[in-house]
Amino acid sequence: MASRAPAATSRLMVGFRKWYYNACGFNKLGLMRDDTINENNDVKEAIRRLPEQVYNDRMFRLKRALDLSMKQQILPKDQWTKHEADVHYLEPYLEEVVHERKEKEEWAKK
Repeated sequence: MASRAPAATSRLMVGFRKWYYNACGFNKLGLMRDDTINENNDVKEAIRRLPEQVYNDRMFRLKRALDLSMKQQILPKDQWTKHEADVHYLEPYLEEVVHERKEKEEWAKK
């Protein structure tokens, strides 16, 4: 009986994640999680480092979401961003920028 608990807990967490993802609402506008990150200096630098096609895709999603928001509409359900399809495209670049900034701060202290 004890061996089933981790699997049940894992399924429960996956179900909760999917529910929360849909409850946030940004997927109904066609946005991905990384499109909603608050833009500070680190995020702006990470966005600047994105490959051109990824950057263009991001800008399309943001402009479409802004247009839908102004019209107080959402996309048809078949066009919503799915939890499984949401990739963290900005995260590797952001981690790199934060690491470089911390390294520069460390060197500036010396």
